[in-house]
Amino acid sequence: MRTGRPKLPLILESADKEKLVLLARRPKTAQRVALRAKIVLRAAEGFSNQAIARQLNVTGATVGKWRQRYRLRGMKGLADDSRPGTPRKITDEKVEEAVTQTLEGLPAGATHWSTRSLAAKVGLSQSAVVRIWHSFGLQPHRSETFKLSTDPWLVEKVRDIVGLYLNPPEHAMVLCVDEKSQVQALDRTQPILPLRPGLPEQRTSDYERHGTSVVTPNPANGGHLKTGQ
Repeated sequence: MRTGRPKLPLILESADKEKLVLLARRPKTAQRVALRAKIVLRAAEGFSNQAIARQLNVTGATVGKWRQRYRLRGMKGLADDSRPGTPRKITDEKVEEAVTQTLEGLPAGATHWSTRSLAAKVGLSQSAVVRIWHSFGLQPHRSETFKLSTDPWLVEKVRDIVGLYLNPPEHAMVLCVDEKSQVQALDRTQPILPLRPGLPEQRTSDYERHGTSVVTPNPANGGHLKTGQ
C-alpha cells in the first residue's frame, strides 16, 4: 500500500525533453546539471521519488526538490539559485540574443563566430560570451564529420579499389581522377547538421564534384599523357 503525499504529475514539453536528454547524455555536461536532467526525465516517466533516488544514488529530498522546481519554473528551475553579491549586469535578453546569434547567424566574411566578433555584435565583453557559450555547451569553432553512403554497391566498390592497391595486376596503370584545385567543395552529399547546444556542427566528409581533371594516354602524341575535363 502506497503511503505519503501523492505526487502531482510532471509533464514534459517536447522541446524540454530534447534538451534534457542532451544534458543527461553529453559527456561534458556538469555533473550536477546532468543529475537534475536525469531526475526530471525519470519523474516524467512516472517513477516515484524513492525509486529515482535508488537509481541515481541520491536522497529522496534531492529528487523531490528538482521535481518540484521543474514543475513550477520549467527549465529555469534547474539552474543554480543566484548568490548574494553584486547584481547581474547581463540581462536574460542579452543572453538570449547571444545564444540566438550563435545558433542562427553568421558573421560577415567569416564561417563562424569568434568570442570577439560575437561580443562586438551583441554588445557584451569577450569573457561574458565565453561564459555564455560554456553554460549552453556551444562550440561554433568546432566541426565534426560523418559518413553516410547511399550507394548500394559501396562494399563491392571498396573491395575492388582496395584489392587493386593490395594486389595490382602485372603492368597495371592506375589513372587518378580528382577535383581541380581551384574548384571549391561547397555542396556536401548530405545536409549539414547545424550547431546545437552540446553538439558541434556536423558535415559529411565527402562532397559533390563540380569539375574534375583526368589523366589519360594520348596515342597520337606518342603515348604521352594528356589532361582533360
